[in-house]
Amino acid sequence: MTLLKVLALDSDGSLQPMKFLCVVMLHLPQLLFCFTYKVCLQENTNSVLTFVTLSGELKTRREKDHIVLDLPLYSTYPQALEEVGELIKAAVGDMIVQDLRYSPDTKKLLVRISDAYERSVLEKLQVNAQQFLSVEKTGKVKGLILTLKGNSSGKDKGHDFHSRYFAPWYGVLEDPVTGSAHAVLSSYWSEQLGKTEMLAFQCSRRGGELKISLRNDGRVEIAGQFAIVLKGNLTL
Repeated sequence: MTLLKVLALDSDGSLQPMKFLCVVMLHLPQLLFCFTYKVCLQENTNSVLTFVTLSGELKTRREKDHIVLDLPLYSTYPQALEEVGELIKAAVGDMIVQDLRYSPDTKKLLVRISDAYERSVLEKLQVNAQQFLSVEKTGKVKGLILTLKGNSSGKDKGHDFHSRYFAPWYGVLEDPVTGSAHAVLSSYWSEQLGKTEMLAFQCSRRGGELKISLRNDGRVEIAGQFAIVLKGNLTL
C-alpha cells in the first residue's frame, strides 16, 4: 500500500475548489486512488500528474482507457537458495524452482518456477502467505514474487510472463495486480527475453494484464486499464 497526497496549488499560490475523478485501477489498484484536476480530465493543462508518496514522486498520465505509471526499474541479483529455503518451501512446496533473485532496493524476492509448468499451475497454487512471517529468518524479504515464463500457445498466447505477489509483512496476503512488483519483474524478464516491450499477466483471483515498456533512462512505464467510478468537487 502506498500512502500519498496530491498537491493542488493554483497559479497564484492559493488553494482552490477542485474537481476530481476517482478511478479504480483495474490492473494497478495499490498505486492510485484518484486524480485531482483544476477543471476536468479533458481540460487539464498538464498531461502528466505527479503524486508525492512515501516512495517518492509517482508520475502518471492517461492514454485512452489506460493509466501509465512511470516507475524506477529495479535490478535483481542471484539469491542463494539455502538462505531462504524455508520461505521457498512455504511458497511453492516441492515445485521446481528454475531461478531465484533478490532486489535489495525493494526487498522483494523473485522466485521463477520451471518453464515446464503451465500458467494454470501458478493460478491454482494454494499459498499460505501468513506462514511467510514465521519462516523468513533473514529479515531482508518484505515481498515475494512468483513468476513463470509465458507460453506462445493456448490462453497464454501473447503474455511474455506471469506472476503472483505476496506481501504479508505489510498486511497484504496477496495483491491482485502490483505495479511495484512489475518494476522488478520488468528488469528480470527484459534480461531473460531480450525485450524492452512486454505484455504481462498477474494471476491473482481477479487477475490483470499489464503493458510494459522499458526506457533508456533506467525507468519503466507500466500501463493498466482503469474505470471511472465517481465524479465530484473537492474543496481543499
